[in-house]
Amino acid sequence: MVWTMAGETPASVPPPGVPSGMSAGSPVPPAGPPLHVPAGSPAAPPAAPPAVPPAAPPADLPEEYTPTARDLPIIEPGRTETLIDRPAVVPVPEPATDPDAPDGMGPLYVVGDVHGYYDELREALAAEGLIDADGSWSAGNARLWFLGDFTDRGPDGIGVIDLVMQLSAEAAAAGGYCKALMGNHELLLLGAKRFGDTPVQSGAGTASFQAAWLLNGGQKTDMDRLEDHHLQWMARLDAVMEEDGHLLVHSDTTAYLDYGDSIEAVNDTVHEVLTRSEADEVWDLFRKFTKRFAFRDESGSQAVRELLDAYGGARVVHGHSPIPYLLGEVGAEDGESESVAVDGPHVYADGLAIAMDGGITMAGKLLVVQLPLAG
Repeated sequence: MVWTMAGETPASVPPPGVPSGMSAGSPVPPAGPPLHVPAGSPAAPPAAPPAVPPAAPPADLPEEYTPTARDLPIIEPGRTETLIDRPAVVPVPEPATDPDAPDGMGPLYVVGDVHGYYDELREALAAEGLIDADGSWSAGNARLWFLGDFTDRGPDGIGVIDLVMQLSAEAAAAGGYCKALMGNHELLLLGAKRFGDTPVQSGAGTASFQAAWLLNGGQKTDMDRLEDHHLQWMARLDAVMEEDGHLLVHSDTTAYLDYGDSIEAVNDTVHEVLTRSEADEVWDLFRKFTKRFAFRDESGSQAVRELLDAYGGARVVHGHSPIPYLLGEVGAEDGESESVAVDGPHVYADGLAIAMDGGITMAGKLLVVQLPLAG
């Protein structure tokens, strides 16, 4: 299902409640607050995300913030049923071979945003023959890339990280690899753990990582189970990578260009920021990685080409922005909506961009896809 939006111009300024990059006449999801924290001095945050999120965002948010709807279903922290007695997955045939893979490597797969949905991730990986019934790597020399956002909103973000770390070791032993990119929610969780309520300059006053984490689906069970090796793993993730002509990033934004003119430079700069561990600097990195929709409108293909010209590749593959948002559709909180019909990746921007966030948090689908795609 591919849907394009017409009649918009880059210069249009959206009215309040309309996401950045969309005009007043464009189909938009119901107004929901962006990934942000409110302006003003931060008070002590609650121990867990509120049961009923506020209905509307503050009116004075800076223009650069872009939406991650807070009214998406959030698993309450007390729910731990997915942490035990996980169902086994059904084994499937080995993944297809790829004669064009470099250096004798196997086929290339990418995974969209997981957001703590451990069981759904295992099912999706098993369906492609990448893991067996025990959840172990079964794909030989295949290559697997996760595009980031492992935690928040879903019930078992730490379980997801543990699985990715396990598969990384098992894939390497089998002659393949499993790797991951850094998403904005990795930066958010790192910041919440490192800086807590430390005030940061948000552009709309003072804010804090802890408040932003709670507002955007942070799960107490994840924070309670977060260990040093999880933090070290997240902090070492790269932000950009190129594989087989695919430029892999988490966010559909050109903000990566602010951090370097090559893949190596961007990744080095991001790692340096996290190593210095200055709250305001990490906040600015997080804020820029929350931007979205740069590839969607009339100027979208040009924005994609800016990244490709700088970093190489023929197509950008990203997560971050749910495909139902890119298509002008939304899901219902009860998960029963028929409006979210995500069957696969969304190819757009004159065929130069592939969106991989199937909207698992909004009754969509967790996507695991073999590249290259046609179309």
